[in-house]
Amino acid sequence: MIDLPRPRAVIDAHHHVWDLRNDLPWLKYERIQFRYGDYSDICRDYMPQNYRRDTAGWPVVGSVYVEAEWNRTLAAQEPHWVAWVAAEHGLPSAVVAWCDFASDEAEALLTSHARIPLVRGVRHKPTAAASPRDARRGLPGSMDDPVWRRGYALMEHYRLSYDLQTPWWHLDAAADLAHDFPRTQLIINHTGLPADRSVEGLANWRRALETAAAQPNIAIKISGIGSPGQPWSIEANGSLIQDTITIFGSDRCMFASNFPVERLVGDFDTIYSGFLAATADRTEAERDSLFHDNAVRFYRLQGAVCS
Repeated sequence: MIDLPRPRAVIDAHHHVWDLRNDLPWLKYERIQFRYGDYSDICRDYMPQNYRRDTAGWPVVGSVYVEAEWNRTLAAQEPHWVAWVAAEHGLPSAVVAWCDFASDEAEALLTSHARIPLVRGVRHKPTAAASPRDARRGLPGSMDDPVWRRGYALMEHYRLSYDLQTPWWHLDAAADLAHDFPRTQLIINHTGLPADRSVEGLANWRRALETAAAQPNIAIKISGIGSPGQPWSIEANGSLIQDTITIFGSDRCMFASNFPVERLVGDFDTIYSGFLAATADRTEAERDSLFHDNAVRFYRLQGAVCS
């Protein structure tokens, strides 16, 4: 790996913490179909002290907590708990909470979230197909669904951004959503989930990113690009990082760890050293944007990060 100086400061734009005394079904009493396969290794408490051990050696000055799939009936409680954690431990610096925009309770839940100063956005995973060939527009719970969109329309009122996690074959719908709601910032999670590494699969993924990037209010988090059963490596992931930055520009991309989930494929040092190596031909100002400045801007962290 190319030996470059580490960035002066890092904002990790996407990670989780959890205490299994809370109700997180997927980590406690259910097992879901997961893109990295067996995830039993992360089914244990993961708190800021664990996160700091994992990030040791990197100048992480702030971070963004993204909802961790609590029992959905307790969605209003999750950001309150995270705010308490932040007050006790100094991290995270911002919260992305959860809301189903198609729910009858969407407005009440968004109102509750917006009262918590640490909340900057909402994540929801709309209805998605398992493969590109199965993708259909207009399904209930999708980004085309008028009921879902009525809930989404409330985001502008509450000045919240939208973290979108969906496979790349639904990014055409994301582009239309961003176009129709231009004052709501949309942030694609996990690089659009480029799981298919075939030549055709990656070509289709790049085209989908280009469609999304045409909308100026869409940004993207570069994270979640590991492959099941394989250790994270710059050889496997470097071109994905570089392609994403080329398509969106260094002013609309953010680096993120997705810890502790990404520990299933690599440690923090390996992944962040990979980000550094993949941007060796970028200017120092561009790297500052990718590692820190863009997350501060998109998640409105001015004055909210730790020292």
